[in-house]
Amino acid sequence: MKIDAHHHIWQLARGDYGWLTPDLTPLYRDFGMAEVTPFLTHFGIVKVILVQAAPTEAETHYLLNVADADPRVAGVVGWTEFSAPDAPARIAALAAHPKLVGLRPMVQDIADDDWLLRADLIPAFNAVIDHGLVYDALVLPRHLPRLLTVVERHPDLTVVIDHLAKPFIADGQMEPWRADMRRLATHPNVHCKLSGMITEARAGWRVDDLRPYVETALDLFGPDRLIWGSDWPVADLAGGYAAWAEATEDLLAPLTSTEKAAIQGGTAERVYLKEGNA
Repeated sequence: MKIDAHHHIWQLARGDYGWLTPDLTPLYRDFGMAEVTPFLTHFGIVKVILVQAAPTEAETHYLLNVADADPRVAGVVGWTEFSAPDAPARIAALAAHPKLVGLRPMVQDIADDDWLLRADLIPAFNAVIDHGLVYDALVLPRHLPRLLTVVERHPDLTVVIDHLAKPFIADGQMEPWRADMRRLATHPNVHCKLSGMITEARAGWRVDDLRPYVETALDLFGPDRLIWGSDWPVADLAGGYAAWAEATEDLLAPLTSTEKAAIQGGTAERVYLKEGNA
């Protein structure tokens, strides 16, 4: 079963997408499940996981409502304020919905690079564990040492690093990203998404620009801890859904059919989907 484990939908009128401004011309409009359907059909993708794009619980409920109405949506990675005093209660309330599969603080947009190290987040991470949710780590390379501290504090926390932590693909820079990812990969509870790469590459990117990063991820995590996602519609900033999906076929060509199946759906199903969602 092929799964797109990372894509977004949004309605501008909802008004809580602070990062989504008119200068992002390809993205500054509404996107829904109807717009993604042709891509899902063409590439044989039968399930998707919707991922939050706004730091509000209201958007999480919006995504859960979409999931209730569309059986292709197998799960939602939502948002709540991890530093709130009542974060465990908020997480429990969200987790009561069977399609809430994970939570994602937007760490890349937080001014404090040490935010992940705050002691007041520990109850929230514990609640994520208690409710069987995934922590999606939307981080940049500079956050990886801090993420390692979180992983060491919470060995039972299931972690998925979004977009390979957005390495500097446009510059061809591998270190210290590779060394930091190597340390994280020694923890079996840490997984990584093959997603969001083309928007980190140079304009007019080619598959070979992406290859060293994919090969590193394969070497460190293996197919059983890698998860494919389109990062659509953000991918439209750098070629679009089809360009990334076709590049993925090239990048994964040396793998066996079993290994490809893990990355393109099997790992996501095992990591994210609760009983009844698959």
